[in-house]
Amino acid sequence: MLTIHAADLLVTADRPHPVVVPGGAVLVDGRVLAGLGPYEELAAARPQARVRRWPGLIAPGLVNPYGPELLEQAYHPDPREADELGTEPVTGAALAALPMTDTRWGASARRGVQRMLAHGTVAVAGELRRPAVVDAVHRAGLTAGERFGDPAGPPALDPLAGRGLAEAVLTPLVPFEGRDATFAVFDVPDEAALAARGAASCVATVLGGRLVYRRR
Repeated sequence: MLTIHAADLLVTADRPHPVVVPGGAVLVDGRVLAGLGPYEELAAARPQARVRRWPGLIAPGLVNPYGPELLEQAYHPDPREADELGTEPVTGAALAALPMTDTRWGASARRGVQRMLAHGTVAVAGELRRPAVVDAVHRAGLTAGERFGDPAGPPALDPLAGRGLAEAVLTPLVPFEGRDATFAVFDVPDEAALAARGAASCVATVLGGRLVYRRR
């Protein structure tokens, strides 16, 4: 199925040749990024495509460098545990006091992955060792990759914390043949506002052509 995702701005974040397209859009053919450019041009070329309109800007999906810290060294409470554990990730001594099993780690990782998707994250960096966590990441469709050295700063769900967009993207939005349609949409007017507000402004995340997160 052909789908055009349109927004107020398109940012490719391609370091050598960054492109910013007002009224930009991406064309998705199944799981493939089939084109990008001004919405009017894509709509004229593919009038049969379904159209999704988003506020803000379309940008490449982000990499969170704190995979192990957020998914294997933190517990993401079930909403039913909020009265006892709160809603933020549990770490340190509080985590050590919890009776953690593989099943509980897997459930925590699934919730953690959902929180990552809500920040435009499409990949995590760092070695994941718990099978239940690895399974949760793979089932969600996130890419898991190596990292070289420990990232600076405390672990954060926001991949843009302390980093610019070009540093945080998985791959620039460039329609090479066969490239997956993987990107995120942020409800901000431009890249400067994205840096100021962070990835919590995400309204949609698309992985391989699938809409895996949409802000309600």
